[in-house]
Amino acid sequence: MTPFSYQKAADSAAAVRMAGAMAGARYLGGGTNLVDLMRETIERPAALVDVTGLSTRLEVRGDGGLAIGAGAKNTAVAEHAHVRRAYPMLARAILTGASAQIRNMATVGGNILQRTRCAYFYDRASRCNKRTPGAGCDAIEGFNREHAILGASAACVAVHPSDMCVALAALDAQVRLEGPLGSRTLPVIELHRLPGDRPDIETELAPGELIVAVDLPPMPFAARSTYRKVRDRASFAFALVSVAAALDLATDGSVRDVRLALGGVAHKPWRAFAAEAALRGRPATPDAFRAAVEVELQAATPLSQNGFKVELAARTVVAVLEDLAGKGERP
Repeated sequence: MTPFSYQKAADSAAAVRMAGAMAGARYLGGGTNLVDLMRETIERPAALVDVTGLSTRLEVRGDGGLAIGAGAKNTAVAEHAHVRRAYPMLARAILTGASAQIRNMATVGGNILQRTRCAYFYDRASRCNKRTPGAGCDAIEGFNREHAILGASAACVAVHPSDMCVALAALDAQVRLEGPLGSRTLPVIELHRLPGDRPDIETELAPGELIVAVDLPPMPFAARSTYRKVRDRASFAFALVSVAAALDLATDGSVRDVRLALGGVAHKPWRAFAAEAALRGRPATPDAFRAAVEVELQAATPLSQNGFKVELAARTVVAVLEDLAGKGERP
């Protein structure tokens, strides 16, 4: 274990100040990802700033939206009455993401910033541009069954592991940040970066910036939403493909509005804007659902072992939308 210093911050202002005063500092929430990476010597921070003192509050706003403190535990979010009623896809995404023990420790801010679970990233004997820029990527010609089919690059084909982030992407969540230069807000779909030629730079966070809260806008039709995760085993495996979806139908049965996001297919939670646009105003039928998701997946570039994800993603989206439209088993 690499030696490191440790300080606990009482609030976000103190955390930003402490991190700015210590070279190589990292923020520590529940530690369910960072501590593992430190044990594997993938992460070697010189200092840790404990941010478990951040707000854990979930505040329902007058307009029906929700503010979630970055220190809130995943379990608390999934069990919150307003989340279960107004944003069921978020509750279901969290519950599929990890065991109860991990959900009880993991924080919202930490979940958003967790790093990939690519086996080559964790294996120091393998080449990985995310771990060592310029080293190469052994996954591209290696075992890549679980890797990206959308938005990847010649430098990295890893996928983002968070289930919660897929739901947040579909819900138009906004992330509140505080840092040395002040406060700002960023849409969650803009927070994570695609790999390009620098997969080691994973987010748009500036040095020393800290997630302090997540805001969910009011979205009445999100009450008709769900999250489905397809994986190799039911016991908390990472997604091969996952779908977060909300559907709003007009009185004539056409799609008035829709939200779709995919997990397990890209370096970041993948908001399916092309499929959404193709669906609005169309009849809520399996054929229309299939045509829309095929528009989204035109950009897919599968690797040697993960081509099945293209069809799996298409079928999962269609099945989820059929359920939400009332044509199959209720979600």
